[in-house]
Amino acid sequence: MYEHDVLIIGGGLAGLRAAVEVTRAGVDVAVISKVHPVRSHSNAAQGGINAPLTDRGDDWQGHAYDTIKGSDFLADQDAVEIMSQEAGEAVLELERMGVIFSRGEDGKLGTRAFGGQKVARTFFVGAITGSAILHVLFEQSLKLGLNVYEEWFVTKLIMEDGVCRGVVALDIKTGEMHTIKAKAVIMAAGGAGRVFEPSTNALICTGDGLALAYRVGVPMMDMEMIQYHPTTLARTGILMSEAARGEGAHLLNAEGERFMQKYAPDYMELASRDVVSRAEQTEINEGRGFDGNVLLDLTHLGREFIEHRLGYLQEVSVEFLGIDMAEKPVPVQPGMHYIMGGIKTTVDGATNVPGLYAAGECANVSVHGANRLGANSLLDTVVFGRRSAVHALDYIKGVGPASRAEEDLAPEKARLQALLDRPPGERIATVRDDMARGITKGIGVNRDQASMEGALENLVNIKSRLPGVSVENKGKVFNTDLMFALELEFMVDCADTIVAGALARKESRGAHYRTDMTERDDENWLKHTLVYKDDAQEHGTRVETSPVTITQWEPVKRVY
Repeated sequence: MYEHDVLIIGGGLAGLRAAVEVTRAGVDVAVISKVHPVRSHSNAAQGGINAPLTDRGDDWQGHAYDTIKGSDFLADQDAVEIMSQEAGEAVLELERMGVIFSRGEDGKLGTRAFGGQKVARTFFVGAITGSAILHVLFEQSLKLGLNVYEEWFVTKLIMEDGVCRGVVALDIKTGEMHTIKAKAVIMAAGGAGRVFEPSTNALICTGDGLALAYRVGVPMMDMEMIQYHPTTLARTGILMSEAARGEGAHLLNAEGERFMQKYAPDYMELASRDVVSRAEQTEINEGRGFDGNVLLDLTHLGREFIEHRLGYLQEVSVEFLGIDMAEKPVPVQPGMHYIMGGIKTTVDGATNVPGLYAAGECANVSVHGANRLGANSLLDTVVFGRRSAVHALDYIKGVGPASRAEEDLAPEKARLQALLDRPPGERIATVRDDMARGITKGIGVNRDQASMEGALENLVNIKSRLPGVSVENKGKVFNTDLMFALELEFMVDCADTIVAGALARKESRGAHYRTDMTERDDENWLKHTLVYKDDAQEHGTRVETSPVTITQWEPVKRVY
């Protein structure tokens, strides 16, 4: 058994930013991560991080309004105000820590344009911004002596009289299970992208943190809001950063037209992501695509510019498709990228379960609403990663040591052993792929009642097959087969909440675009969906709603 004051689940940007804050306070903190921290999916964030800096004539209100408009007015405006007000200092602090942001000719931090914003306020490190920030935060945490449980897999949250008091976890390297007590737990375990296929997300993005919180009674908010990124590389699903369009790339259909003129004449390729993805899908569906794709054209930018500012994208294009972006456009299509929904939290990261906090993509403080602006995800992680740590530090002042943690260990050992003891059955990969493709088909860029009911029907079938899934590897050391089985169970829980939220929302708003209900309905649906785990209900879910917080920006029709 291990014990800490604060335990952080996840070693990505939100988790490490929280860890740095707690460690600075001299409190005993540890991070637990199923991969080495710098292999976290934050590593894949390419384009940049938004911040309105006043030295260039920008202000927080402008960024806040762009974020709220981008969210199709589903974001909670008090949370957005906090994020926008704290953005500048958050980015400057990262720079002081050692993030080598790109600079302009004047020596000042450089910016690029990103979708849904008229002001260029996106700070960046080439096309590897997430990786650069992640490595610096990891370096800072090492300097501060952070304790890391590297390659450990959390299987259960420990609850004591309704309060979260730690975790049960599997040490992947040895196959041994342990309890880790904590006065507070911060969930920063990332998104659930692999609930969908294809996805831009890493194979580790299986919604573990969302499912762990869901199982102890935390509502999942706005889970139907799934972001499809407009530009993923054909045949691979690899993300082609919005930075390309921010630097001036064009989107072309089979007739050579910059088709965004029809859909967003003011913003063109830099309209919000849901608008651009739907426009692409419309062009493809109406026969103006290339084998299910459109073209991303950078040829007019010139080789030197492309290789200097977008070198990573050039490498990916050449390596995977054999296309030199300086000479030819590359085929792209919308691909599942990010989940705006997640664990419902306050602006301080607190959930409805005492002792449990959440930050980053697994959380929903509601700054993204129905559509996230590009480069707001990294900002979300560092602002609310820090805030969750500050609140947890205050919370633990009145908390004594956990007492019953060991009682959870034996049942969890027995549960995992039962998985290992199953006779040969269906392969995990087969069931996982069937689940993910069914969810993508039903909860896509466009959706309707029939498609969503189809996703539910498929999910019911998947659940019936789960008990027959077998773990072929019976060993203890680095049993990834066992991990895949546990991840599949987590993903099915996440899929439950996504489908339930989607079926509940009777309108189109942002990423939730229903072809059978094409209009936004503020009168009836300017509210969040909350999905609770409830085994008494037919499909194990209960859906409630809560109001959207409006401070100063009344909802208007969203046009670009």
